[in-house]
Amino acid sequence: MNRMDFEERSSRAREKRAGFKTRIGVCCGAACLSMGSEDVLAALKEDVESRSMNQETEVVRTGCMGPCTRGPLVRYMPEDVVYEKVPAKEAGLLNQSMLVDRSPIHEKEVFAEDRNGAGVGTGHPFFHRQMRIVLKDCGEIDPEDIDDCIAHGGYSTLSKTLSTSTPQGIIDEIVASGLRGRGGAGYPTGLKWQTVNNQLGAGKFVVCNGDEGDPGAFMDRSVLEGNPHRIVEGMAIAAYAVGADRGFAYIRGEYPLAVRRMEKAIRDARRIGLLGKDILGSGFDFDMEVRMGAGAFVCGEETALMASIEGRRATPRPRPPYPAESGLWGRPTLINNVETLAAVVPILQNGAAWYSAIGTAGSKGTKVFALAGKVRHSGVIEVPMGTTLREIVFEMGGGIPDGKRFKAAQTGGPSGGCIPEAHLDVEMDYESLRELGSIMGSGGLVVMDEDTDMVDIARFFMHFSMEESCGKCLPCRAGTRMMHDMIERIRDGEAKEGDLGMLEELAAYVKDASLCGLGTAAPNPLMSTLRHFREEYTARIREQG
Repeated sequence: MNRMDFEERSSRAREKRAGFKTRIGVCCGAACLSMGSEDVLAALKEDVESRSMNQETEVVRTGCMGPCTRGPLVRYMPEDVVYEKVPAKEAGLLNQSMLVDRSPIHEKEVFAEDRNGAGVGTGHPFFHRQMRIVLKDCGEIDPEDIDDCIAHGGYSTLSKTLSTSTPQGIIDEIVASGLRGRGGAGYPTGLKWQTVNNQLGAGKFVVCNGDEGDPGAFMDRSVLEGNPHRIVEGMAIAAYAVGADRGFAYIRGEYPLAVRRMEKAIRDARRIGLLGKDILGSGFDFDMEVRMGAGAFVCGEETALMASIEGRRATPRPRPPYPAESGLWGRPTLINNVETLAAVVPILQNGAAWYSAIGTAGSKGTKVFALAGKVRHSGVIEVPMGTTLREIVFEMGGGIPDGKRFKAAQTGGPSGGCIPEAHLDVEMDYESLRELGSIMGSGGLVVMDEDTDMVDIARFFMHFSMEESCGKCLPCRAGTRMMHDMIERIRDGEAKEGDLGMLEELAAYVKDASLCGLGTAAPNPLMSTLRHFREEYTARIREQG
């Protein structure tokens, strides 16, 4: 397929979609599927057909719409009305109200319990405070239909890029956008692309890191399930920019739906000539495949991930050399996480200046968070960098349930830290979180209320790091276990005052001497709770003194 053929296919796909007056999207992300959304999808289709309205009304599966605990979710477009907790038996009721009576049933809309004259449904702060760039088409397109993706503009940026842009021009645009890696470290994406591009020779690789292992994190899963074609397109553009001809999407095995949809997206893209040899007649060759992880947290570290792809035991190796210089099978390898790659297409569509105008001086663009824990409205959200923690928790999240008081929020998972109430107005960006002893991480955001025991929180995350340590280096292998055991002694009332100082010394050693990011960041939850909630540790010790 050449570019003209692609444009004809795009035109047909858009015309088909424009032929429907109404589009009904049923969330078939993992959370909604577990609540029976496939039955709701079938019931809505059957009801539409029974009314002989299937020529003007299209019923499709979609990915995650955001409020993950409210499923099954049904969205009527173009009205943009979202209904929550929809049972299959109510399919006819909803269609009657929306397709025939043209009158939404407000009490069944998502977040209807917040009704106060306004702010119901998609007008609720959970939705209208967001800026959906990475998540733009999630919850709208059918992730298993490549033509539906194309009708929404999918692969048009790849087509334009291959015909009008040079590799260096693409890299310059990514550099100018200020995009930083969304996997946790925040390394400048354009600089990484430039480093791989500068390496001479053929046989380079592009890798999508979809090994999302943080407890409470489900951002990348939502993107992979909701719009896998955005990742395929982003990887193809990245490969063109750095001179790669082969790619791998590394996805954790606990995400079977994401794996299945990504594999289908790759097959369909290959089938119509958007992957493979001479893509769109450009002379550019690129193909890719999915590799599944076995669930080891350490595989999120890029050198361990590469070892897993190569079929070896997933343990990290010292750097340098960095993967950009010597990665998979010794070849230059570009590794970006899901969210980073998903931002590539909108940046090139709208321009670097547009993207860099969003966010803060040092943290550009938006960030996807998995908002979970002790908060009324949990789910997947996307906000501009610099949005405050207070705005996320109390406006978008609706505050703490049961009238309880906010105590802390954990960012960055087992590599991050806890932010106390005194810092609720912190801007959610790389620099501000680092100043508080936490990190952005991949975007997990777990809210805790006044009943949360911070010593137990530190113990939980230390136990996770201890269990997930690959064991290759002594500081992490032994140090995480020693820290865990010391926290347990504090919890059980068997510690002495001086043990806190010893714990801090041990944490500093593990942080400085560990081989990879798992070990160097493992003390972070402990250190942040000691910094902000030290009185809870000392109280445990003195109670038994």
